[in-house]
Amino acid sequence: MKLLKAAAVSLIGFAGLGSVTSYAQTPIVMKLGTATINDAQHEWMKVFAKIVDQNSKGRIKVEIYPASQLGQSPRMIEQTQLNAIQGLVGPPEFLSGVDPRFQILSSPGLFKDLPHANRVLQDPTFNKAFLALGAKKGLKGLGLFISGPFVFVMRKPVEKLSDFDGRKVRVLAAPLQLEQVRTMHMTPVPMPLGDVMPALQQGTIDGVMSCTPVFAALKFYDAAKYLVETDHGLIAAETIISKIWFDRLPKDLQDAIMKAGKEAGDYGRQLESSEEVVKLDTLEKAGKLKRVPFEERDAMKKLADPVMATYAKEIGAEGIFEKINIA
Repeated sequence: MKLLKAAAVSLIGFAGLGSVTSYAQTPIVMKLGTATINDAQHEWMKVFAKIVDQNSKGRIKVEIYPASQLGQSPRMIEQTQLNAIQGLVGPPEFLSGVDPRFQILSSPGLFKDLPHANRVLQDPTFNKAFLALGAKKGLKGLGLFISGPFVFVMRKPVEKLSDFDGRKVRVLAAPLQLEQVRTMHMTPVPMPLGDVMPALQQGTIDGVMSCTPVFAALKFYDAAKYLVETDHGLIAAETIISKIWFDRLPKDLQDAIMKAGKEAGDYGRQLESSEEVVKLDTLEKAGKLKRVPFEERDAMKKLADPVMATYAKEIGAEGIFEKINIA
């Protein structure tokens, strides 16, 4: 009997050791979500996951969830703050409830052109300041890149500024976006991305202020085929991760995450003008969309530009604007 008890204790100890060994070899899971699919944000996550796997030697496994599989953007932000998921990729305007300065990148007239926007977003001084905005609310910025210039996707043609009057247009839920659309005499309708297509199909909204990669990837052209390119601003994408999760990682894995964020960000900037993402010519030739000539861009900018200065002061973003003033 004593021998049996000793053998049992030995086996239990061996089994416990085995479970510890197995646990030690289990990779740390990093759940990363986005509201879009088959666009620059989704591609960024794929590239990031591969680089993290290489940099961490398999010790971190990035699971990617496109198309709002982890919830709409506001829910993903809350989950990231609580470390229920480890991060998300999306327009920083969704974070305006965390800090109102997050919405500043979509200010009309802020950037001269896309090369200027890229220089600003990757400038070390600006980058460091902007990515740190959510630190006190449990969020760590990992990277910034451009999704694309603003375009309007409409159910009916818009050829001049007055054609926008009274139209209901989906925007991101950020006061700065709501106000700039109001100055253009439209009615802004904040709405999660997953609700946009049904709203277009049912006529609840007349159009969307978005960017071409998102419009093309989510096939909004099935319900709204008229594309109006106004060039009055752009949409950026930011990768935000859980500060709770990141702070618990050992230093070498923190370094692996930061390095992967930078390398994936470099790739994201290439995607901005990639033919894989922006397929306007192909869609136009297939009859899925119609580019509507819009010759009143200067008039639109004249209406929208003052919004930037007003909101910069109101939300305390003057310091951010100073950093944006990069040639």
